[in-house]
Amino acid sequence: MATDRSVVVYSTPTCGPCKAAKAFLASKGVAFQEVNVAEDLEGREALIRQTGQLAVPVIVVGDEVVLGFNRPRLAEVLGIESA
Repeated sequence: MATDRSVVVYSTPTCGPCKAAKAFLASKGVAFQEVNVAEDLEGREALIRQTGQLAVPVIVVGDEVVLGFNRPRLAEVLGIESA
């Protein structure tokens, strides 16, 4: 795993950027927990509490929140290469 902090990806099954974010993390060897907010009511509520919105993807790395699939910011937070 590229980081010792927990990584959580809030997503939905039909979200293209969500799929891209998960593929990026997997390609970098970053283990993550996926929360499908379309089906997981508690996960959806946690997302809204953290961000005040219900937009996906949201990637939480430790206590850092990355809104959307912002590859450069996500790589920075994880301390990995974005390429």
